[in-house]
Amino acid sequence: MTNQDTQINEEELQQQIAQWQHTALQTAQKYLAEKGILGLNIQATESRTLPPVCGVWKIKDNKGKGYWVISGKMPTDSMPVSGAATARDALKHFSYQWQMKADKILNAERVDPMQVDYANILIHHAQGLYELADNEQLWANEAS
Repeated sequence: MTNQDTQINEEELQQQIAQWQHTALQTAQKYLAEKGILGLNIQATESRTLPPVCGVWKIKDNKGKGYWVISGKMPTDSMPVSGAATARDALKHFSYQWQMKADKILNAERVDPMQVDYANILIHHAQGLYELADNEQLWANEAS
């Protein structure tokens, strides 16, 4: 492989990452818009992307209210920015919340099989988020 081939492959990778980030951010924005939250301002320096798994976006609406939004290869979800100081803390919060939602579903008196499937999806992604949040190498440049 020549140096030029390596450069082209690196450029292609960067383009793929940029496209992934764009798509993940659009998903987050659409999610908030569907909840009636508009006039979004992305706080890029505090947001974090971990392609191709997830993006954790810190977003302010047109009223100045802040949200953490997660999107990617998992359920898209949001929470008030007051729930976490950093993107890493937001991952831990989503992980905990998803475990709690799954427990509530699985411990209900009557459990719908589709809800059990959803609970298992939440558990799977909650564990993955916790592992990401717990990975010190990913967060070496962020104070937590």
